[in-house]
Order: sequence, then structure tokens, then C-alpha cells
Amino acid sequence: MKLIKKFILIAGCFSALAMGCTKNYAELNENPNGVAVAVPERLLNPALYDVVQRNINRSHRINNELMQVFVQRSNYIEIQRYIVRPSESDYMWNNWYLQKTNFADMYNLAKANVAVVASQSKAYMAIANILDVWVSSLLTDTYGDVPYSKANLGKTDNILTPKFDAQKDIYHDLFRKLEESNTLLTGLASTQLLTTQQKGLDALYGSAASPTAELELWRKFGNSLYLRLLMRVSAKSDAIANGKTPVVKINEVVTNPTLYPIFTSNAESAILRLTGLTYPLRSPFAGFTTTDYNSAGSLGEFFVNTLKEYGDPRLALWATRYDNDYVGIPSGYQVGQIPPARSTLNPALILEPLLGNIMNYAELQFILAEAALKGYIPGTPKTYYDLGVKAGIEHWGLTMSSTYLTSDAIAYQSAGSQDQQMEQIMAQKYFTLFYTDFEQWFEYRRTGFPTLLPGTGLANGGKMPSRLYYPVLVQSLNRAHYQEAIANQGPDDLNSKVWWQTQ
Repeated sequence: MKLIKKFILIAGCFSALAMGCTKNYAELNENPNGVAVAVPERLLNPALYDVVQRNINRSHRINNELMQVFVQRSNYIEIQRYIVRPSESDYMWNNWYLQKTNFADMYNLAKANVAVVASQSKAYMAIANILDVWVSSLLTDTYGDVPYSKANLGKTDNILTPKFDAQKDIYHDLFRKLEESNTLLTGLASTQLLTTQQKGLDALYGSAASPTAELELWRKFGNSLYLRLLMRVSAKSDAIANGKTPVVKINEVVTNPTLYPIFTSNAESAILRLTGLTYPLRSPFAGFTTTDYNSAGSLGEFFVNTLKEYGDPRLALWATRYDNDYVGIPSGYQVGQIPPARSTLNPALILEPLLGNIMNYAELQFILAEAALKGYIPGTPKTYYDLGVKAGIEHWGLTMSSTYLTSDAIAYQSAGSQDQQMEQIMAQKYFTLFYTDFEQWFEYRRTGFPTLLPGTGLANGGKMPSRLYYPVLVQSLNRAHYQEAIANQGPDDLNSKVWWQTQ
């Protein structure tokens, strides 16, 4: 009977979590001799690692299929044909909300202690905010309207069926949190973030040369993330960031580096460097065989052929050879016409530390190239584009040849139309976002670039999915708010566009 009761409690907690709230069942295993409340820094690494390794997992399974990086040679998993089952939604929804709770707890614990250890607590409040914004943006950019203002309150407020917030309102609050983080970190650069006993509790930037440098890197990450999200909603004049439109705010951030420092080199990129087979930052593919990793699939034609056309040195790091060449297969092929196997993902990627990329310097340069192209910031798009291409290659430990940027396939075409220049920028950004959660898919939905190769067997009317379904448990256990959400956003299908999507 005790076992049955425990199972019911756990099952009930899982259902609550699936609705975007947190009825924690940790009390089932509570240690009476342990501390009642965690200190904020203890929440950082486990939550951060959990998000990153699950993002890698689903980037592999969903993003890479939709964005023609990889193609399953299967009649069962058909994501490359735009058949995405509702069950695909549960994995990321549940875990993003779980770790969003930990980041919220981290913020609240630090805030409660701010009168005792002001500088340290403000730093952890800022870090928690930045990571909360990152995960919240992944949630809303994947599903659209989601529980936000009333989410993660199951434990504290017993809210088990939270309302869904409009994406516009979510973005307004994300921008508020990033502004708060930048303010909190301003002036803390001379304080001691980590004590000697706490070293190692910041796996992202804890190896910085000093606490001063560590805090500054978090601040640069927050402001670079700010630019990513501002660009995402830049077509929406009703997206307000600290009282300004996204376009105005992008200009303000870029032209005020003292007030809003951003990444200035690859070394400052936000990368949770995985440690291969060893814990605590073990690769999510560490237990995979080469066959498991490539799942009876091959790399897509678009991915391979574009890298070959560019003469991109990353191709050898990312792909295997087939018959002494790099050869992809068509994505979106007809049912029953499975193409033969060709080049696959390089098995060395199974233990690759750089798959823990969250946001890198090269991505930022392509954001700035687009901003310059559209007149949001001063400068020429070519300057930022060239920096981005170089940084993207060097990010992978490679050296760009002295003639690479002037080669026919790579040289920036300043005289081209805006669409032609966007194609160049976004194609390079596509490769920079390799294995970065769902960012390739998000950016394609926003811009329509790069121009992919549509297969003849595509389902969903041949249209790239605009979102994922809400999880099945959400549909059944939070039905009233679920119905409100679809009444406001549109049908719960793959084609209802989220608020910022213009393509």
C-alpha cells in the first residue's frame, strides 16, 4: 500500500509539472538531517547542465531533421517530412519547466539573502535571471503562448493549472529581467562572487581568471542574449523593451558598450564545455555507439553541399566520407523511397565539448550584420559578416585561410539586394548554430533563410512547422486554460504562427 501511495504522489506531481508548474515530490525522500533550503549557487550547475544536455538531445532529434542537417532513413520517425507527433512535445516542455523552477528558486533564495551578502546575492539574482530568460525564451519560441506569470508556483502557491500568457507579454518580461540583470551586475565587477569553497559551482564562467572577469562574462552573455531576443521580435513594433521598440533598443545596446557590454571574442562565448565520458558534465551521447548516434540516417544534401560549396573546413569535423567524398541525401523524400545511406555525422561529435554551445560570439556577429544591413545600427554588414565567418571557423579550433573571405562562394555581396545579403548572413549563421538547441529552426521561421531544398514527399502541405503541439497532458489536465490559449493564438497545430513570426 505504501508503494502504491508513493506512485500516486509521483504520478500526480508529474502531471502538475507537465502543466508548467511545480508540485515537487522531493519531500518523499527528505533527509531529516539535511539542510532545509539550498543555497542559490548549489542550484546553478545541475540545472544548467540538465537544460544543455537535453537541448543537445532534441536538437539532434528535432531541429537537425527539420533544418536538413540530418535525415532519418526510416518510415517511423518522419520529422524531416514535417510529421511531428504531439508526443514529441512532452520531453522539452517538462524539463524546461523543471529547470525554470530551479532558476526561479535560485533568484528568490539570493534575493532573500541580499541584506546579508549584498554583492554575492545580487550576482546570483542576475545569473538566475539570465538563465530563466534563456529557458523561457526556448519555451515560448517553441510553443507560442505558454504558462509564465503563474507558472512554477505549484509548490508555493498551489497553482496547478496556470494560465497561458501571450507571447508578447512574456517577451516584455524577458526584456525586463535582462535589464535588471545588467543593472545588478553593473558595479559588482570588483566583488568576490565565489569564495574558495564555492569554486567549481559555476561551470559556465567559473574558470575565468578572476571573480571580476567572471561577473563581466555573465553580464556580456546576458546582453548578447538580449540582442538575440530583440532581433527575434524586431519586426514587431508593439514589442517593448524598457520603454523602447526593439529596433531602438538594439541601437542603444550596440552603441553603448560601457552600459551594455557584449561578447568581444570567441573566448567569451557561453559554452558549457562537456567532459566526454566523465561526470559531472558528461556528453548526452556518451553511451551511444556510432550506429546509435546516426540512427540509420545520413546527413542532408543541403547541409553537405553548402559546406562543400563554401570550402568550409568544418565539414571534415562534422561529417564522414562516403566513397572518398562527402555526400548527403535528400530531405523530405517520398514515402517508401528511402535513399541509400551516405555521409553521416562524425562519431567524434559524440564526445565533443563544443556541443554544449548556448550562444557564441560568431552568432552575435551575424546578429549585428543583420542589424547593420537593416539600418538598426551604424557600420557595414560586411564588417560584421566577415568577423562572424572567421569566428565561426575559429570557434571549432580551425584556421581560416587568408583568401577565404574573398573566395567567390564566401565574399560578401554588398551590391546585392537585401534578400540576397540576408541569404548570405543567415546561411553562415545556420552553420554557426550547429547543435544549438532549436535556434536554426527559430531563425528560419523568423527570416525564411537560408533557402532549404524542399523534398517532394513533404507532409503538412509542404510548410515548415511554425511551432510544436502543446503536450497531451496539458490538453487534458489544464483544459480550460489550454482552450483559452488556442482561442487567442490559433489552433493547436503545427501551422499556427507565434506572435513574432512573419514568415
